[in-house]
Amino acid sequence: MATNVEKDTVSGQYTTGHEWDGIKELNTPLPKWWVWVFLATIVWAIGYWIVYPSWPTVNGYWAGTFGWHARSQVAQDLDKAKAAKAAYLSKIQNASLDDIVKDKDLLQFALKGGESVFKDTCAACHGVGGVGAYGFPNLADDNWLWGGSLEEIKTTIAYGVRNANTNSHQSEMPAFGGGDALNDAQLSDLAEYVLSLSKSSKDEAAAARGKEIFANNGCTGCHGEAGEGSSAVGAPALAAGAWLYKGKDQKAEIISQVKAPKHGSMPAWSERFDDSTIKMLTVYVHSLGGGK
Repeated sequence: MATNVEKDTVSGQYTTGHEWDGIKELNTPLPKWWVWVFLATIVWAIGYWIVYPSWPTVNGYWAGTFGWHARSQVAQDLDKAKAAKAAYLSKIQNASLDDIVKDKDLLQFALKGGESVFKDTCAACHGVGGVGAYGFPNLADDNWLWGGSLEEIKTTIAYGVRNANTNSHQSEMPAFGGGDALNDAQLSDLAEYVLSLSKSSKDEAAAARGKEIFANNGCTGCHGEAGEGSSAVGAPALAAGAWLYKGKDQKAEIISQVKAPKHGSMPAWSERFDDSTIKMLTVYVHSLGGGK
């Protein structure tokens, strides 16, 4: 089909002869500067292919006239980073936890390293920043189930809680529900007393009855006379009100735990991490909140 090239009366440009629904296409060439830039990019691309690694060959790939590639640069950067870290890791390996905390540079390195490990492995249970979750301790407060000193935290991290490792913390709370144990009324009074330890009770009479039940059933042996807890057996400080199992109805949660206790478990991280990593993780956790 022949095209009808004509001169546009408005713009003075010739048309291409193409027409769609009465709309005619002008033959307007690209600006010369744009054409030259486009040609320059083609030349640049060819030069780039020659200078740097590019197209595949029969036995591999064209390595480029400079012999440089990003992979080798990344490898060099990683080697430099490892060398820089090695000096600090060696110091941490040979230093005590107290010495690490006292050394400003070592402390900063340990905190950053520990934070990285914590986010990768611990935050899934304890939350980012160690704020805890339902059934997982809050590490950002001053209440520690197994002690909050540097050495105590390290022991907990290294060996864990209630796992197969022979050095892990082991303790269990007996069940006081069912059979000859406490009945529902006694459980309710006991829970009310436990709430009163943290100034949360709304029934003084029930709390008074619960206090006697608390003492007569051996609760003070682990949790203390005033509910202060014991890090020797991992007994929570009930007076702190830092509930491991916290719900909308806290009294119901307490009753449930007394009747049929839940016993959480924590892995022994010494089976996965070296001592330097355990130390860095210890220093970071200790820094989160009120290490003792």
